[in-house]
Amino acid sequence: MTSEQANEGRGARLAVTLSGTNLARASDYNQRVILQAIRINGETSRAELSRTTGLTAPTIANITRRLMDAGLVKEVGRLQGPRGQPAIRLKVEPLGCIAIGLNIDRDHLTLLALDLAGDVCARRVRDVAFALPDDVVRFVREALDSLLAEVGVGRDRVLGMGVAIPDDLGEITLPGRPAQYDLWANLSIPELLAPIVPWPILVDNDAAAAAIGEAHSGTGLTLPSFFYILISSGLGGGLMIDRHYVEGANRRSAELGLLPDVTSATPGAVVQDVVSLSALAQYLAKAGIACNEPADLCFADAEVKAVVDRWLDDATRALTPPLVNVNGLIDPHAIILGGRLPGELMEALIARLQQALASMRLPTNAPIYRAKMAQDGPAIGAAILPFLDRLLPSDATLMQAGRSS
Repeated sequence: MTSEQANEGRGARLAVTLSGTNLARASDYNQRVILQAIRINGETSRAELSRTTGLTAPTIANITRRLMDAGLVKEVGRLQGPRGQPAIRLKVEPLGCIAIGLNIDRDHLTLLALDLAGDVCARRVRDVAFALPDDVVRFVREALDSLLAEVGVGRDRVLGMGVAIPDDLGEITLPGRPAQYDLWANLSIPELLAPIVPWPILVDNDAAAAAIGEAHSGTGLTLPSFFYILISSGLGGGLMIDRHYVEGANRRSAELGLLPDVTSATPGAVVQDVVSLSALAQYLAKAGIACNEPADLCFADAEVKAVVDRWLDDATRALTPPLVNVNGLIDPHAIILGGRLPGELMEALIARLQQALASMRLPTNAPIYRAKMAQDGPAIGAAILPFLDRLLPSDATLMQAGRSS
């Protein structure tokens, strides 16, 4: 399967197709479900897996044996019960396989290794403004070997690489963008990285990747549906319904940042003109405050606090109308905020948004949470993509391609 085919397959849903399945696909799906159940529970028994999944004890035994033979699951002892033989406990083998996640953004590059348990094993970050394609290739080439050495696994244990990248990376104008940055427009990421990356390369929008990662390894594990907001150099969104990422007809669903800012007096203003790290940097620069990285801000400084409070007020105003629509049109179980905004600012923005929405007495008002994987959400979500392609359950796993007559 090519990278492009894998990307398209992830968006397939049984609910919108007449595609059938066969025994081989059903068996593969059941194995993925069992592996995911073990991942989510940390430790579990075969009897608990049978109760959780509804699969028979012999099926559970066969699947767990295959997973153990593949080095993906291991026995970790017995749990003493009230009567009879204690149950053997199972858990994933974290380094049974890993995946690589790469996040390409306008202000930084992040490369990390994610193990099967969903933990980050090693991480490399480079803060660079508007990295060009050659810069990304150089960064990956220089970081990859040391990343794997730190994890302690060979290249044969790597499932693949996922890449999270903003939509329209080379087309949207932001302050400081160099003219040659339009090289990113229509560039094939798999072709760019193929000479130095020997594994399948899967590419998705950064907000989509972050939402998928949060659904499989973060706060979203317990939420059937949520709307994800990614605050990075720009502003993005991701929609999860029934634990499935909803792409939309043109793969542009939840395009939060480019919505009109109805609170602005500037013609053509969009929400990310205010709600983004780029906008925050502009607020600080206009006040004469130098800041290369938001995490370096000293919020105890009165001048910094005044600027940040003004940004928080404006960001709340700009973001509230879209969230009113999210609540009214989608009615998600939660709204989750992630991204590289410092934790103190993230919590303050969440509190202000909750207060603003509560004052409107909406028929539905989803709680707002901070993402568990806020800082590295896109890179972690990118690393989840190879796991979804090869090991974790999705509708696409069951779908049998139809034949034209």
